Amino acid sequence: MKEKSTIVLVDDERNILTSVRAALEAEGYNVRTYNDGAEALEALNDDPADLGVFDIKMPRMDGMELLRRVRQKSNMPVIFLTSKDEEIDELFGLKMGADDYIAKPFALRLVVERCKAVLRRTQARETTASSADEKQILERGALKLDPERHTCHWHGNPVTLTVTEFLILQALAQRPGVVKTRDALMDAAYDDQVYVDDRTIDSHIKRLRKKFKMADDSFDVIETLYGVGYRFKEA
Repeated sequence: MKEKSTIVLVDDERNILTSVRAALEAEGYNVRTYNDGAEALEALNDDPADLGVFDIKMPRMDGMELLRRVRQKSNMPVIFLTSKDEEIDELFGLKMGADDYIAKPFALRLVVERCKAVLRRTQARETTASSADEKQILERGALKLDPERHTCHWHGNPVTLTVTEFLILQALAQRPGVVKTRDALMDAAYDDQVYVDDRTIDSHIKRLRKKFKMADDSFDVIETLYGVGYRFKEA
């Protein structure tokens, strides 16, 4: 883990800012806190961070709008805090989504472990990218994945993916026709120290499909095998 990573925590509930900040600082992170999205955006423009943890419902600028603005200039990973179950589908339907979400109420240890996991994945990707070459580009029919640049193209058109989405799609595309269980996809996208349920993987798949269908309405290469898992369709 990169030492002294900086995490920006944005929430309009003071007790959450205080408790989460204390838990993250106890793990050695630098934590900057803001109680609304507009203030956080201004600060991030001046001084970028390694990870953002954004509440969805906030005054002045909500977490989704903050993420949209951040994505215009940065690929900083973001974890959403959400207080309502119905917000989750909306969250995972965003074209420019978060890398993870945590439902309130939550245990502080869960927040810490999810932050660690997202930072590990991001930093591992950056380390791989620094030593990668063109041989790592993965092409499967109309799909082209470049781990070095963290880019994805479908029929030559760019499709913007989060770190988690990229890792799930890469795991599926590496072996077309081979079924990947949800557990296998969890292993590909998450640290084994972090618990995620089946619904999380299903939500990521749902969002992947929606993003590709925005680029090509006939997209159908991610197949569901009910009760088993998912596979990338063979050409």
